[in-house]
Amino acid sequence: MSAEIKQAKCIAALGTGSDVGKSVVATALCRIFSDRGYKAAPYKAQNMSNNSGVTPEGLEMGRAQIVQAEAARIAPHVDMNPVLLKPVTQIGSQVVLLGKVHKDLSAAQYHREKEKLWDTACSALDRLRAANDVVVLEGAGSCAEVNLMARDIVNLKMAAYAKAPVILTADIDRGGVFAQIVGTLACLNKAEQDLIAGFVINRFRGDIALFKEGVDWIEKKTGKPVFGVLPWINHHIPNEDSVVIERPEAKTDPVKTPTVLVVRTPHISNFTDFDALFQVDGLAVDFVEHPVEHLRDLSAYKAVILPGSKSTRSDLNWLAKTGWNHRIKAYVKSGGHVLGICGGYQMLGTKVRDPHGLEGPPGDTDGLGLLSLETALKAPKTTTISRFEWDGVPGLGYEIHMGRTGSASRGVSGRKLNDGLLRVKERNQHACADFDGAAANSGRVMGTYMHGFFDSAPILKKWLSLLGLSELEPPEACGLEGRDRQYDMLARHFKKYVDVPAILKVTNMD
Repeated sequence: MSAEIKQAKCIAALGTGSDVGKSVVATALCRIFSDRGYKAAPYKAQNMSNNSGVTPEGLEMGRAQIVQAEAARIAPHVDMNPVLLKPVTQIGSQVVLLGKVHKDLSAAQYHREKEKLWDTACSALDRLRAANDVVVLEGAGSCAEVNLMARDIVNLKMAAYAKAPVILTADIDRGGVFAQIVGTLACLNKAEQDLIAGFVINRFRGDIALFKEGVDWIEKKTGKPVFGVLPWINHHIPNEDSVVIERPEAKTDPVKTPTVLVVRTPHISNFTDFDALFQVDGLAVDFVEHPVEHLRDLSAYKAVILPGSKSTRSDLNWLAKTGWNHRIKAYVKSGGHVLGICGGYQMLGTKVRDPHGLEGPPGDTDGLGLLSLETALKAPKTTTISRFEWDGVPGLGYEIHMGRTGSASRGVSGRKLNDGLLRVKERNQHACADFDGAAANSGRVMGTYMHGFFDSAPILKKWLSLLGLSELEPPEACGLEGRDRQYDMLARHFKKYVDVPAILKVTNMD
């Protein structure tokens, strides 16, 4: 790198494993640096997630770094997540490079392109460092996966490139925190160990004073400081990973508590679409994978939602195989409300066609037939931030899809503009007069391509009223306003329990 180019300071939040709190630490630091007047930016060289979002330029990147950009009070940019892997099968992913679809690659093919991807990731970081005061790097999974480290571009290799001191995050709630920390260091060579500046222990329950001996032992054993022990906190900041979709089961009695059921399909994407529902007092949300015996009759549920999907045809076949399709159709006949979002919207139609094999072998798959629409999967991918209205009620969402959906009777390209559920007023800051989605059965069956549909309080209120739940109120602040309050809350929590001045010192920001 040229000596004339500005180089922002960097700090990295790496982990002892997946879902230990790396994103929480990175998000808190982004808000704290911003509060102190620094121009901060998040960065993750490579993200593997079907939970993505759209930048103001209409490019695609991981939701975690969009959240962190919001916490840093800056617009998200694809340099913050230059490589995004969206799993399509157990062994392959769609590769999104600097916000645009690159190609589908198997794991073996992907590793053969690592040198190119490494160069792309380094160039993106260089640009962020030239434009900001500090860059907060986030790692992926464990930073000590010894069988992967030679090909890893997101953890210690990137921290070394950025000369970033590393905060190693461990999760005490899952147990074995001492082994997590000491075992991670034992897997690293001396140069890699030297990158670790200290530790943050996440998700502590109970009296922190009782863990002082544990902190002392870790510091004596490793010779490195424990920057802090974070007590468990309930926050409403969108997660990159989510326990609710990894352990999908019916947890609520829908007879006693108004409950929305989200079908946990195998290729679910953008599960953060439903974060706002979790914040509605008096409403329960269950992600359910298998329609077990006690779910034979869905009539007690206020609504059933089919979420986004990275592989719509495969998930449609799964719905048929598991029996969900028959139960959902019976639910509609009994007066139930069904909402499909993006891939779920496509599933509600009569057919999904994939003539070019974008999701697998070319062919057609029958849909649920609840909307008189059919979808053709074709490139290019639509990626927009969209302003819309639903019967005059304003909303803001985003679209990420490969499909084109139109009337089954006229074909995909023959749909009339006035057929849509939503009136789209703006896409990627450009005014438009378009329509999205469809409805049937007096509005009891609805579909839309709009992710973030519930993030606008008036839209959420209208939908709850449609379900007969007009007495329930959306959270006081939805969408970005609500998330912004959560970032402030997280920063206060972090500063209370973590030695932020010590972190600033190792980052050379004090």
